[in-house]
Amino acid sequence: MTPEGGRIEWIAVRPQRRQPPLVVRSVLAIANRGFEGDRASVRSGKPRQVSLIQAEHLPMIAQQLDLPPIDPALLRRNLVVSGTDLLALRFARFRIGEALFETTGLCDPCSRMEEALGEGGFEAMRDRGGITARVLVGGLIRVGDALVPEPVVRLVRRGLG
Repeated sequence: MTPEGGRIEWIAVRPQRRQPPLVVRSVLAIANRGFEGDRASVRSGKPRQVSLIQAEHLPMIAQQLDLPPIDPALLRRNLVVSGTDLLALRFARFRIGEALFETTGLCDPCSRMEEALGEGGFEAMRDRGGITARVLVGGLIRVGDALVPEPVVRLVRRGLG
């Protein structure tokens, strides 16, 4: 697992609150909105437009709860990404397919994890909830696409005088 990039393993949109997600092979990311067909996309400009979780964390969560492999649909995230440390993207921009994203924060677990995973679900998700992101440039995303961090540009401030 590297901070350099990863691969999209799973995509879902949630058309309605408290409804199961629709698992899809591709989705259109819409700038400043989120994913087409996802309920979060109706809240234009909100910082939490898309959520991502590391594929490598799913077996850890299942093991901690003594469960069989976990269906990502239970975790209420939009993307499952393998091969990268999502926390390394915490203050970064990254590309997936044709779209450009900017990380907006951590995707901390909520009390609904107890409903989805059973007792201890919230605790098992702590520090493994992934990240949230905003869509800066829209475009098509597909399962199998690479997640590629954008190069960091550092500005040097010059003194006057």
